[in-house]
Amino acid sequence: MSDRPFLLVGLTGGIASGKSTVTRQLAELHCRVIDADVLAREVVAPGEPAWRAIVEAFGVKVLREDRTLDRPRLGAIVFADPAARRQLEAITHPAIALRRAVLLAQLAAEGFPGLVIQDTPLLIEVGGAASVDRVVVVYADPAVQLERLVRRDRLNEVEARRRIASQMPLAEKVRHAHYVIDASGTREETAGQVRAVHAALSAEQEVRRRAR
Repeated sequence: MSDRPFLLVGLTGGIASGKSTVTRQLAELHCRVIDADVLAREVVAPGEPAWRAIVEAFGVKVLREDRTLDRPRLGAIVFADPAARRQLEAITHPAIALRRAVLLAQLAAEGFPGLVIQDTPLLIEVGGAASVDRVVVVYADPAVQLERLVRRDRLNEVEARRRIASQMPLAEKVRHAHYVIDASGTREETAGQVRAVHAALSAEQEVRRRAR
């Protein structure tokens, strides 16, 4: 059993699977959320070491006029080239991991007794499942995932399929899950599943607390 006072829950899914919606709903249930996408934006802010490394690796063409990263342009590069994507991940992942570790240490020092949601898109791919207490996978039907991605990012279907194909299939991620939330339906339907999973995780945390 971990000596953390909280239950650390790894939340993962795929692009346009509905993970952001689930994260917001869990935050509304008073979970503390550590969002890898937020950390990823923080570590590549202008002047940060990861930002400098990205500019050195990919050139100033990935910058906007205000010197912030042009994320769509950088995304188009790395989604089309696996080697470029690995290069980007080698720059950003260590910086994100360090920032996450600092936040977790702060929550532990605070003695937070509830659920901490670690929202990490690549949780399983990078071996992060071993570092959390429970894994929750947000699943969406492939056709729904494709439709959402085309609409959300204004992509053509070929580009959307390429981006989905660049990730581990959701069906594979599900095999690593303690809990699965199917976010293919409406927000209300998803919210019902979120509440059920939250209740189950909270019950697990209560058992852990009593066993200490």
